[in-house]
Amino acid sequence: MDGAAAAAIRHRTVEANGIAMHVAESGDEGSPRAVVVFLHGFPELWYSWRHQMQHLAARGYRCVAPDLRGYGGTDAPPDVASYSAFHVVGDVVALLDALGLAKVFVVGHDWGAIIAWYLCLFRPDRVTALVNTSVAFMRHVFIRAGAGAGAVKTTDFFSRTYGPTYYICRFQEPGVAEKEFSPANARYIVRQILCNRFTSEAAGGAKPAAAAADEEPLPPWLTEADVDRFASEFERTGFTGGINYYRNMDRNWELAAPWADAKVAVPTRFVADVPLLEDVVVIPGAGHFIQQEKADEVSHHIYDFISKF
Repeated sequence: MDGAAAAAIRHRTVEANGIAMHVAESGDEGSPRAVVVFLHGFPELWYSWRHQMQHLAARGYRCVAPDLRGYGGTDAPPDVASYSAFHVVGDVVALLDALGLAKVFVVGHDWGAIIAWYLCLFRPDRVTALVNTSVAFMRHVFIRAGAGAGAVKTTDFFSRTYGPTYYICRFQEPGVAEKEFSPANARYIVRQILCNRFTSEAAGGAKPAAAAADEEPLPPWLTEADVDRFASEFERTGFTGGINYYRNMDRNWELAAPWADAKVAVPTRFVADVPLLEDVVVIPGAGHFIQQEKADEVSHHIYDFISKF
């Protein structure tokens, strides 16, 4: 992000749902166009949406991108259970209330996409339309359907599908993920994950020296300044807040049971790195962090969709 673009981003802290949330904003607060709320994933920050915020603000939209609970400048409660979908969706709804926003467009990625799916199930009255990226709506994974023995909780599903060393399974045990994701190695971790080169030692990967990792060239869509932006925050906060989202997957599955037969009734566009759904925009050559890797294309698809409303 160049100096002019960075200067166009406004920052403030908003009290919402009992926590202090850091919020980045762009665009005219008095714009007649609707507001777009961006929800980031792991291990990211509001900054992951910098390109889309600039693109949409230039087209008359007001953009709001919080650091989610446990990330960046937003509070990180110590209780693992306080990172459930009910809590984080509650944060988003309370943020809208605090900003005086009755209904908004929502754009999500990774965990932000999961929270956006839950938001559209729990509070569709607050969402005009949804654009989600990378994580599809997987009903059997996100929501318990029925009380019979055939119901497979989320972590069991991933363990059966990918094995017990799969990262979601390993993240469940307190302290295990924290050893892999030490704040002291934040720069190495962020750099490797964003570049899709990170394989943890617990999954059989060999961790090179941090110096050696830093010698690898970054892809053209990521700068050293970008890496510094993410790394400096995770060096300060650690990764536990974000990891706690994974530790609530089984809890979310249970909590969402009343919505087992509900449908996502909000108009939705899904933008993916791989074809997971029938009605989906597929962007070839993109990895998981699609909104950064293919920023212009993702921005175009978001604008193309929301401009119809």
